[in-house]
Amino acid sequence: MTTVVELEVPADRLGLAETFDRVSEFEFRIGGLIGDVPPLVRVTGPDRRTVERALETDPSVEVVASVASQREEPDHEQWLFRLDFRETVKLFQQIISENDGAILAARGRDGTWSIQLLYHDRESASSCHQLFEQYEFGVEVTRISDPEDLEQERTPLTKTQYETIATAHELGYFDVPRRITLEELAAELDVSHQALSERLRRSHAALISAELSARLTPIGIDP
Repeated sequence: MTTVVELEVPADRLGLAETFDRVSEFEFRIGGLIGDVPPLVRVTGPDRRTVERALETDPSVEVVASVASQREEPDHEQWLFRLDFRETVKLFQQIISENDGAILAARGRDGTWSIQLLYHDRESASSCHQLFEQYEFGVEVTRISDPEDLEQERTPLTKTQYETIATAHELGYFDVPRRITLEELAAELDVSHQALSERLRRSHAALISAELSARLTPIGIDP
């Protein structure tokens, strides 16, 4: 049975520890981590340049691009970066992926990552947690919930879209290179090629809209 696990990981075991040390007000939020694509990360701090300098000198991450800025209030601004995380986060992702899991969302503040994971079943979650302990990630589980709770989770996806994205991730559709074609995934889900293509596009659109819904203003791509 599909299981959602929420956990916390110290930044010095996973990544961005130096940024937290240098910028006490630093916070971040990630909509999800899929495959090898560097994710969009929404960050806050005292000012954009201070945050950017801290990220650029943090050995656990590479700043690929500064994508957008947003001002919610006169004294509260956020910035959207595309960040390529280094080996520790990639190992963390690999452990989850190889145990039929997916990272739904992650956020960080006060030197701690808070992460929401989706697993195919509780056995997969248990196996994954054992590997977290083996590699000394310092994980602390804060919540475990069942599929009945998914509709109450904060997601812009419908239940069908959610299950489609989860299955696509589990079977390697988002991997580079892909481990399953669109046609094979459609057969697995017992839907037509066209229906699956449209469902994936709507799911991606919903996720992107949710990520950019807070009135983000493009400022161009930094080299």
